[in-house]
Amino acid sequence: GARKTRRKPESNKMTVIDNRDVFGIEGEFRLSEAGPRDFFALLKPRGMSLVVFTALAGLVLAPGSINPVIGFIAILCIAVGAGASGALNMWYDADIDAIMSRTATRPVPAGRVTPHEALAFGLVLSVFSVAILGLAVNWFAAGLLAFTIFFYAVIYTMWLKRSTPQNIVIGGAAGAFPPMIGWACVTGGVSIDSICLFMIIFLWTPAHFWALALFKMKEYGAVGVPMMPNVAGIPSTKRQIAFYAVLTAVTGVLPTFTGLSSIGYGIVAGLLGIVFVHCSIAVWRMADGDEKMVPAKKLFGYSIFYLFAIFSALMVDLYVAPVILSLGGAA
Repeated sequence: GARKTRRKPESNKMTVIDNRDVFGIEGEFRLSEAGPRDFFALLKPRGMSLVVFTALAGLVLAPGSINPVIGFIAILCIAVGAGASGALNMWYDADIDAIMSRTATRPVPAGRVTPHEALAFGLVLSVFSVAILGLAVNWFAAGLLAFTIFFYAVIYTMWLKRSTPQNIVIGGAAGAFPPMIGWACVTGGVSIDSICLFMIIFLWTPAHFWALALFKMKEYGAVGVPMMPNVAGIPSTKRQIAFYAVLTAVTGVLPTFTGLSSIGYGIVAGLLGIVFVHCSIAVWRMADGDEKMVPAKKLFGYSIFYLFAIFSALMVDLYVAPVILSLGGAA
């Protein structure tokens, strides 16, 4: 009984991986205990939902038409590709995931999936998603998807994440490609509009993730990931969050000026952006010793809503604006 009371709950989580080598070299003889749910978790389904949604927006907003079946295959391939990069990320990051409370229950650090299985799963899905997108849709879109997987799994996960506090800024490009891929599925290319969709997510990412990094600072520090608050300090991070929030809010309105969307969308995007900036200023004003960091948690939550709302508004506007215009013309 004495041993139980002495042990901290965190150390229980870590004991799973303590006696097992991270790359699963010793565990080659053991039978897999992983169920379908564990492999699904490797795909980072929550992150994937954002990828699917923004890719769908790119596909819907692009000029021209696509066969609905081909469109469905395209979105499926992008989703699987995103999941593949998630699995590769979890294979590589198992060592630090085991230590952080946010990630300790993931399939690899928890010991439900071996690193070998996660790596094989990620590689197979990567190849299939790219090949099918190329064969069924077009090779330009497939090339973009392949680059996105490579960028997230290799450039971000293996290199940037542990080496620079700009990891999120540069790595954010990986999460910003999906609408461009969706767009390319229809048009076979890139345009100022699809770059605009890319930029909205690219500039949104730092404010979103650094808000999380502020209230998870101790955990990132414990595993040596150089997140901005740990390297540049909290005051600098707060200023940079506000800076990126302003850039995001401005970029969010751009589709109105490129002609992709109507003035109605511009107003909605403007209002959403003002709230985003307001939330970031609340973070900037947080007291230095604030342990609860409620404004940072609010900004993190709102940032997710903001991105979904912006891309929803773009799609709604595409169908609503012409109706309103025609009604106006008829009147």
